[in-house]
Amino acid sequence: MNKCNILLSAVATIVVLSGGILPEANASDSVRAESVEFNKAVTRRVYEEGLSQGRFEVPYSADFVGHGGRTTFTHANGMAEARGWREAFPDLKVTVDKQVAEQDLVAVRWTARGTNTGTGNGIPATGRSVQITGTTLFRMADGHIAEEWTCADSLGLMKQLGMLATPAATPASNVSPSAGAP
Repeated sequence: MNKCNILLSAVATIVVLSGGILPEANASDSVRAESVEFNKAVTRRVYEEGLSQGRFEVPYSADFVGHGGRTTFTHANGMAEARGWREAFPDLKVTVDKQVAEQDLVAVRWTARGTNTGTGNGIPATGRSVQITGTTLFRMADGHIAEEWTCADSLGLMKQLGMLATPAATPASNVSPSAGAP
């Protein structure tokens, strides 16, 4: 290989690595990237506007299906539950810790913090502050949330609220080990 070819090869490598030229990039790649970023922005609104501020104007599809544990729920059921969390925790703030998106899916890792000074979703006011984390996977369709799967630390929430019975202490055994026992 002559010096000119080596130099051209080095320059081409530097340009590609610096982002000057993307191999096989085309207009549809940028449209997909914009769509993924748009989907991330829509799902971020669920937490920053809806749960944190009580402004529930995020676009959901007419045939939305939510999945929570072993049950499914409608958009109306989901909004009622979201409002119930705002009632139970009037100072509720939910932050988006991480988002990962690909095609029509957006995964969100979130943290919720609040003080339980109200009643909602069957939770009486305890005055206790809580912090839990969870993950939600959203499926998007035409800029709307079409489906979601949520997994949150419900057990941790109930423990922090003092709503779980504490197990009775196991009495200490007064039996002494026998001399020849293993």
